[in-house]
Amino acid sequence: MNEEKKRPGRPIPAVSLALPDGGIAEMVYEGETRSTAFFVSREGTLTREEEIAFPTGERFVPYSPRNNLLLHEVVLLPSRPEEYGSEADLLSEIRSFIHRYVDLSPLFEEVSSYYVLLSWLYDDFNELPYLRVQGDYGSGKSRFLLTVGSLCYKPIFASGASTVSPIFRILDAFRGTLIVDEADFRQSDEKAEIVKILNNGNARGFPVLRSEILQTKEINPQAFAVFGPKLVATRSAFEDRALESRCLTEEMGGAKLRDDIPLNLPASHKEEALHLRNKLLLFRFRNLGKPRNLAAMVDRTIEPRLAQVFAPLMSVVDDPLVQEKIRSLARQYGKDLLTERGMDLEAEILEVIRDLKDKTEGGLSLKDIASWFSDRYGGEYERKVTPRWIGSILRRRLHLKPEKSHGNFVIPISEFPKLPRLYEKYGIDG
Repeated sequence: MNEEKKRPGRPIPAVSLALPDGGIAEMVYEGETRSTAFFVSREGTLTREEEIAFPTGERFVPYSPRNNLLLHEVVLLPSRPEEYGSEADLLSEIRSFIHRYVDLSPLFEEVSSYYVLLSWLYDDFNELPYLRVQGDYGSGKSRFLLTVGSLCYKPIFASGASTVSPIFRILDAFRGTLIVDEADFRQSDEKAEIVKILNNGNARGFPVLRSEILQTKEINPQAFAVFGPKLVATRSAFEDRALESRCLTEEMGGAKLRDDIPLNLPASHKEEALHLRNKLLLFRFRNLGKPRNLAAMVDRTIEPRLAQVFAPLMSVVDDPLVQEKIRSLARQYGKDLLTERGMDLEAEILEVIRDLKDKTEGGLSLKDIASWFSDRYGGEYERKVTPRWIGSILRRRLHLKPEKSHGNFVIPISEFPKLPRLYEKYGIDG
């Protein structure tokens, strides 16, 4: 934060604050009166405050109600805390709202409902999954983003930005839920910037660095925090498998739209969403910071990255039956990843290594691996299969280190202990 802004008495605009006394402050926006304020939760007591002073002399105020992001509903906020009864009642209301306006499979509808709860507690976690819908134009992706997104914590609708550049600043300032449709960013460089946000934004502590040009023409790199929940719509899968593994995905448009889904959103949609955000604000005040046993939620039968992103979602689920459904979903994602990997070039090379190793004593010659690979799969590739090419795949993708022996490059026996884990990763029987 700029040192000038820290001078005592100078008001600093803020959206959310963790207070020195352990309280939580959240900005609200009352559209009817065009006013903003803070609601503060301290030890179960709620107060409405126009500004908050810290013992250090800093004075925080809410953003102006005339801020364009609020006026044009690029960012949605609650207007006040509202009572919701039990958490089961709140979850039922969320699911009913989603069901009324979006056609989803029963499991993904349930997952989406819990993801809404997770978004309001996301700062309790260090890693998060993303909620993603995939399909062609007209499959219902935008309806999903508008409906589920309007319930999430401080939703930021990226389609309201003409370019990617403002999104970094808005995310950094509001620290909310990014709602992004890949189709809104058609240029390849814009999509690359969105992917950068998605790649860095699921784990705490990985800001995106961007260069700012000062009036003096000096380059001033700045770090923008992009960690937080995200709802994403895409037409196809991401090329980056690591990014794919962070997404809980629903394929849209595979069946006829339910007859009870309205073709156009009614005016009541916004009002219903606002009241649910108000209830979710109270849910946040009551539940943020509660102890959570994430270790108990980790499924050791699936690969670590998947287990890591599913654990936070599991921790907000109280129903054991729903927990088991989500575990099953995670296992299915794991199987799908193994199936995809099994069709890769790396998997084909590993199959050759496995079979050649059974027939060879000592290290494995790259010349032999290339010869066997060419016989089996050479017709599938336009380029010539050479030991040099095979060696580059081994080093760069499989992290096996060939060595020179008697004038030939071989995979030495010392590298063999790595093979069982590689077989497992690519779904190959060892």
